[in-house]
Amino acid sequence: QVQLVESGGGLVQPGGSLRLSCKASGFTFSIYAMSWYRQTAGKERELVASITSGGAKTNYADSVKGRFTISRDNAENTVYLQMNSLKLEDTAVYSCKAQWGWAHYWGQGTQVTVSS
Repeated sequence: QVQLVESGGGLVQPGGSLRLSCKASGFTFSIYAMSWYRQTAGKERELVASITSGGAKTNYADSVKGRFTISRDNAENTVYLQMNSLKLEDTAVYSCKAQWGWAHYWGQGTQVTVSS
């Protein structure tokens, strides 16, 4: 069955780095655009970064530009989010999303907490 499994979240100090991974299975990963979203309690889910199926194009929320990098390895069916210079306000549950036309799948999310 379709699965998106995130990993790499955790507790990090401000200014630190984390690398999130999202491993896909059960569908043709290489044709799907992939995105990372984040959500905190009481707020709407926010698009953080996205990448096209082949990896040629990426987009970022203004709040993370220059600090986060999205990438993918289609041979490994995995999308990554490298997060550097983390700030307190980056604390959230981060989820990956796969989309191809009307079809979309979500992972369960991984918690990222930035705290001193």
